[in-house]
Amino acid sequence: MTSRERVMTAFAHEEPDRVPMWCGASVEFWDKAKRELNLDDEGLRIRFGDDFRRVFARYAGPEFPLSPGATCRTCFGVERQGMGYGQPMSHPLAAAESVREIDDYLWPDPAWMDVSHVRDDALAWGGQYAILGGDWSPFFHDAIDLLGMENLYYRMYDSPELVDALMGHMVDYYAGVSQRIFDAAGDAIDISFVGNDLGSMMGPLLSPELFTRFVLPHLARLIDLGHAYGHKVMLHCCGGILPLIPLLIEAGLDGLHAVQPSCRGMDLPTLKREFGRKILFNGAIDSHHVLIEGTVDYVRTRTREVLEIMAPGGGYVAGASHDTILEETPVENVLAMFDTVREFRC
Repeated sequence: MTSRERVMTAFAHEEPDRVPMWCGASVEFWDKAKRELNLDDEGLRIRFGDDFRRVFARYAGPEFPLSPGATCRTCFGVERQGMGYGQPMSHPLAAAESVREIDDYLWPDPAWMDVSHVRDDALAWGGQYAILGGDWSPFFHDAIDLLGMENLYYRMYDSPELVDALMGHMVDYYAGVSQRIFDAAGDAIDISFVGNDLGSMMGPLLSPELFTRFVLPHLARLIDLGHAYGHKVMLHCCGGILPLIPLLIEAGLDGLHAVQPSCRGMDLPTLKREFGRKILFNGAIDSHHVLIEGTVDYVRTRTREVLEIMAPGGGYVAGASHDTILEETPVENVLAMFDTVREFRC
């Protein structure tokens, strides 16, 4: 099978020739692995056996100079500072009291994203890999940035119409960008991939009731958009989100990425038994206690244990339990994980 055939077979909840593999990594780990293995980017993807490739639109909108101390600026005007993506320096809409103030905010234009190259980028892989596309669309995180986390929760009770307006504007933008991407290259894309972290180690960040009221309708809009172009839709969502999984399935989600078995409720046999025929699971090989702290033999043993639970019947992509494999992860452990997956047969 090609990588694309392998992945799409797994999405159909059938067993491919081997379990598909996914490698998401931090820039620091990726650079380290390239140095240690003397490989370029594509050579490293091939060595790890990654069955996916991803295409992106490129920002081509107005330039906004950063304030002193800021390291980046989100599309919604939130400046951040610190390591990696950093933390918000302010919450621009924290004091908003009316829907009018939300409506009058400077919202970005989907036309600021250049999609002219996306189809060529996707076709360059020659149909060999499962192609991920669409905008990342982390609107729940953006709502936290714009209002502040505690304030967002309070507003869900005190000013629900304000939260509705906020979510609506953000998802108008993200859906607009994705539609531009899909209009330009939809026939070359297999999977619409979006991300919103909705869980902690101890459970969901929102009750099922608040999730259903304020977040799910917007996720469903993005899911429906991907389906309208014939794509599978996969959501990146970390944490213990067991109570939300039935709601995501009901909304039509096809795949859930970066399953974290160390989180409350994310017991792999239970997930496979209860939902394994309804949604594809991606991840589930512990990226902390196994990949960072384990020996090569321990990584192989624990990887086989996960595969024996998750692989039968298809509906599974193997990879780390968090998308960003960290720099401190030994390269030999990541190789051991992927080599064990490559060798495994149900």
